[in-house]
Amino acid sequence: MSLKFGTSGLRGLSVDLNGPASALYTHAFITHMRAIGALKPGGLVLIGRDFRESSPAIAAICAATIQASGFTAMDCGTIPTPALALMALAEAAPALMITGSHIPADRNGIKFYRPDGEIDKEDEQAITRLAAETGHMDLPRVEAAARNGELEARRRFMERNKALLPEGALAGLRIGVYQHSTVARDLFVDLLRHFGAEVMPLGRSDHFIPVDTEAVSPETLALLKQWAGAHRLDAIVSADGDGDRPLLADEAGVPLRGDLLGLITAQFLKAGVVVTPVTSNSGIEAAGSYRTIRTRVGSPFVIAGMAEAVRAGHERVLGFEANGGLLTASRFAIGNALIEPLPTRDCFLPTFAVLQAAALAGKSLKALAVDYHLPFADADRLEHFPLEVSAALMAHLRRSATNLSSFLAPVGIVGATSDIDGLRVTLGNGRIIHFRPSGNAPEMRCYVEAESLDAARDLLSQGLGLIRNFQQNHG
Repeated sequence: MSLKFGTSGLRGLSVDLNGPASALYTHAFITHMRAIGALKPGGLVLIGRDFRESSPAIAAICAATIQASGFTAMDCGTIPTPALALMALAEAAPALMITGSHIPADRNGIKFYRPDGEIDKEDEQAITRLAAETGHMDLPRVEAAARNGELEARRRFMERNKALLPEGALAGLRIGVYQHSTVARDLFVDLLRHFGAEVMPLGRSDHFIPVDTEAVSPETLALLKQWAGAHRLDAIVSADGDGDRPLLADEAGVPLRGDLLGLITAQFLKAGVVVTPVTSNSGIEAAGSYRTIRTRVGSPFVIAGMAEAVRAGHERVLGFEANGGLLTASRFAIGNALIEPLPTRDCFLPTFAVLQAAALAGKSLKALAVDYHLPFADADRLEHFPLEVSAALMAHLRRSATNLSSFLAPVGIVGATSDIDGLRVTLGNGRIIHFRPSGNAPEMRCYVEAESLDAARDLLSQGLGLIRNFQQNHG
């Protein structure tokens, strides 16, 4: 079976998840919630889902399993993951989000939430162990329809986001919303209009389109550039399938890096501590007065880093990933409003923070980005990359300094290395190249930094070429 926990949630082929496996992992989750005191007899468990073809059926199995186990299921419908997480916090209830995020349409997954936020790695291990001990579950009968909580979940999330900016703060901006199949599409339109922007919905789709905000496809880039020019847009906003990772493109249709969005948001919120993975831009430390903590890739690691900072007595703690998803572990004051912690990835806060920053500065998004003078970064992935080949590549590179130097000889001399997550190498000329297998899909990712955009793109192309050559020789 293909199912396993990755950087954020359980992932695998839809054909494997859509059936007894969904019941098995749901039962393991609620058993674990009971064991740690997070779910009382007859208690409430929330369910949300994305627009994938397999998601409604998987959600129905999860709901039936919850009810058959003596608990109450609440169906929150097709809403963004951060909206479901916010509702779970408000109801002090566990939750499941049926989503594969950005991965291909033939795959799906489940993200799990405790009443206090996203589960951590210890929870993942406990759920995996309980599922293995149970081994198999028959599909439960559906005794009654789940309670409907979609309208309330949407209302709570709208109210949270309306408090981020003054009403009419984005007046005068013409903003496109690339709707595709993200569950964030209608909320984006409604909120942007609330903030006074002229909004143009674009590219709405009835079938699921996997949009990766960290490695934007050439097809998506072409659409963004076409729309930006044809409609004279100031920006285009979008998100991945479950709305926890933002995609924000400038007036030319060029996406801003996710870690830049996080950096601008950290300044918008006057953050005291920033927690971010090793894959985020190396210039983040020098760009602000906050303390920076680096982690492995994945929201559970960022959340763990934030929690440690809070326990140490730090205030105004937030985290973000290179994909732009932003998390908060502290209460933040914005004007007269207090924004409560939301320790899960969110695409809305960074999008609105950056648009507001540009509006207040009277600058285009492109000009705002240039002001930060970050090293030029790029990233991409090789899809359908066998897991055994990626494991063999990483083992080869870690086996000896000679192997690593020989492998990277076409791109430069090895300087410093970091093994926090994958293998990140600073070359002798100051450029950075980072190889990392995906945590939840058969993909191999490459991240680079260089002194110019052309140099970064060239290094990325070379890095992907090195990976392909290894696959050809060892596949």
